[in-house]
Amino acid sequence: MRLWGTVASAALLSACSGGIVPPEAGVGRAPAPTSPREASRPRELPETPVHLPARQPTAATPLAAMSAVAAPASATNAAAAGLVAGPALDRLPITQEGAERALTAYRLSCSALQRRTDTSGLTQGADWAESCRGAANWPARDARAFFVRYFETVQIGDGKAFATGYYEPEIHGCRTRRAGCEVPIYGVPGDLIDVDLGLFSDDLKGKKIRGRVEGKNFVPYYDRTAIEEGRLDGRAPVIAYANDPVEIFFLQVQGSGRLRLPDGGVMRIGYAGQNGRDYTGIGKLMRDRGLLGPGQASMQGIMGYLRAHPEEGRAIMRENKSFVFFKELTGAGPLGAMGLPVTGWTSAAVDPKFVPLGAPAFLSMDRTDATGLWVAQDTGGAIKGANRFDTFWGAGDDARAIAGGMSARGAAWLLLPKGVLARRTAAAPTP
Repeated sequence: MRLWGTVASAALLSACSGGIVPPEAGVGRAPAPTSPREASRPRELPETPVHLPARQPTAATPLAAMSAVAAPASATNAAAAGLVAGPALDRLPITQEGAERALTAYRLSCSALQRRTDTSGLTQGADWAESCRGAANWPARDARAFFVRYFETVQIGDGKAFATGYYEPEIHGCRTRRAGCEVPIYGVPGDLIDVDLGLFSDDLKGKKIRGRVEGKNFVPYYDRTAIEEGRLDGRAPVIAYANDPVEIFFLQVQGSGRLRLPDGGVMRIGYAGQNGRDYTGIGKLMRDRGLLGPGQASMQGIMGYLRAHPEEGRAIMRENKSFVFFKELTGAGPLGAMGLPVTGWTSAAVDPKFVPLGAPAFLSMDRTDATGLWVAQDTGGAIKGANRFDTFWGAGDDARAIAGGMSARGAAWLLLPKGVLARRTAAAPTP
């Protein structure tokens, strides 16, 4: 995906994640269709679905991280954050089911993993070649043995991990405007311009801004309020319509999703661009204002408040000036930041400066569903720093419930090809 939308409850409470076409649950589960109205009225839109409460997690006791200092605030990547050896892989509670899913996802990532430049500073493409050759024909029944054979665990900084969740939302929508389906879903505007600042100064390499030309000036692009008030008329294509502004707001947070059409069909849409404005997590904003009571800080709680207070809710959503543009998706998906399909219960969004995209990681968390092997296949706008993970759960009601309430803490260990840590340690300057 270019998963932008990452993010579930905890991300909404702070800054926000990025991208899938996230599957929230790419595990092969089909999303549960919502109930249409009585069959005698097949052309009408379905009723707004009843949203399940966040699923109550099963508590777990995470393994302790290795004794180490936290990454310094000045660390810009994993290599600068400090590395220590993690526990032996054969001692970690890796399940057979989790190992099989991770092996499948890792095998899919191998080609891109070996070509990409690793911005974490930990590996080179050639480091992954041996394990990728092994993965090609490794039997699923021995998936756990594959990871033990080719990898070692490495801890970044103090290893203290925080995990949120995201999923592939499914909301009601239409390809053409009709009564009850009037919230436009925009494609990329023709006057939105990306500027690579690195072309103007070496000090700005890697930095980009988005905006538009107004007269002879380059100015910020329209914010959410201006767009909702019609400033994109004639400037951007409308690829579809939604029937609920709250649902489409959260679909923008997730970065991609599915539209359930009046005839029962599905239209998949994914991230195509963004207006360049900063993201504001409305969950934290609402919590700081005392609008969310105990147990309401989940995605479901936030949505419930916005619907119960429509005028206030619209004003709150507009405080997030960021606005995402979509495109229709066909073929395999949803897609993550690597351009590859993401898988529910297996793929995770990470900060690529601290976790190589395509690398496996083991999370030992304080809830059972977040514990296990994950493969870094996506990124997110709010997923920043060492040991920060946004877990993908696929699509459907179960995925929505898990992701909406996901907020787990524990320990994280990267799985890197054997020998990488020794090489990094030998190359590190002596204090």
